[in-house]
Amino acid sequence: MAARRAVRASIENAVEYLPVESRETIAERLGVPPEQVAKLDANENPYGPPPAVIAALASLPDLHLYPDPDQRRARAALADYTGMPAERILLGNGSDELIDLLLLVTIEPGDEVVVPVPSFGVYLSRPPLFGARVITVPRREDFDLDLETIEDAITPRTKLLFLASPNNPTGNLVTPQQLSRLLRTGILVVLDEAYYEFAGQTLAPFAREFENLVILRTFSKWAGLAGLRIGYGIFPPHLAAALWRVKQPFNVSTAAQAAVEAALADRTWLMQRVLHVRLERGRLYRALRRYPFLTPYPSHGNFILCRVHDGRAHQLHAHLLQHAIVVRRYDDEWLRDYLRITVGTPEQTDRILAALDTFR
Repeated sequence: MAARRAVRASIENAVEYLPVESRETIAERLGVPPEQVAKLDANENPYGPPPAVIAALASLPDLHLYPDPDQRRARAALADYTGMPAERILLGNGSDELIDLLLLVTIEPGDEVVVPVPSFGVYLSRPPLFGARVITVPRREDFDLDLETIEDAITPRTKLLFLASPNNPTGNLVTPQQLSRLLRTGILVVLDEAYYEFAGQTLAPFAREFENLVILRTFSKWAGLAGLRIGYGIFPPHLAAALWRVKQPFNVSTAAQAAVEAALADRTWLMQRVLHVRLERGRLYRALRRYPFLTPYPSHGNFILCRVHDGRAHQLHAHLLQHAIVVRRYDDEWLRDYLRITVGTPEQTDRILAALDTFR
């Protein structure tokens, strides 16, 4: 009983963010080889990392030593890629860790975090663990931001506003006009650009003008490195200093830091694959529009959100699973009637369309 009382109430009552299953787990449940599973539920890049990353990982020296706690070479490569000073860049064990660190250095018990919904579930699940109250603001019918409602939700206790551009799972962008207006409220805006390479548009230049803007990005999507867990952020100088004080010393492994350098050195290869995904995204979107039971939404990410008519989203999810195709389903109040499909290879698109042809 004493050990049970040691767990904070906020942990006991937490709403857990449920990650997707591994391909091996899905394959075992379906009774098929893992390579037969079309895993299109986590927005992973089907082309994987560039050859330069594989070569770098195969020849890593000094794995008996701790990684560089200052992340110097990786941050220098990111400074070149982003055009931002290395002093403002910090790498994390995925951008999820950076979200936790931001909450750790900014939140006092009772503070508020504003999240336009639907959006990435981590923005909702993590703040309460640090003592914050999450204020959800519904998006408009087309999933665009409702600026007036967001501004009305801001109070003296508001510490953070989480935005994503492109937004996961809806695929739409934050416009420069929208971001400028929200930054002028004075609260700290965390803009997650996890999918920005697929959009070809970034709002990072605003970080040079506004001291209340954080940009988060990841190597999980465009760079095909989800398994190595590498995210990075561009932070205002005062916030970067605070994050360095609280982060774990060796939070990013030697392998992950080497992969950042190698991936950015081979970005031409990567951007060619990004182009493949963008072209396949257009093909998939056009094909999905033909099905009377689906309404796909235009997307700037490497995924397409679809509304499934007549409340049959979970039925369609099960139908695709019977064909060893895994897409993202939702149980929350905003997206219960929707599925999100990751853009895969042309062969995977063909499999999806063949399975949809047999859905009744």
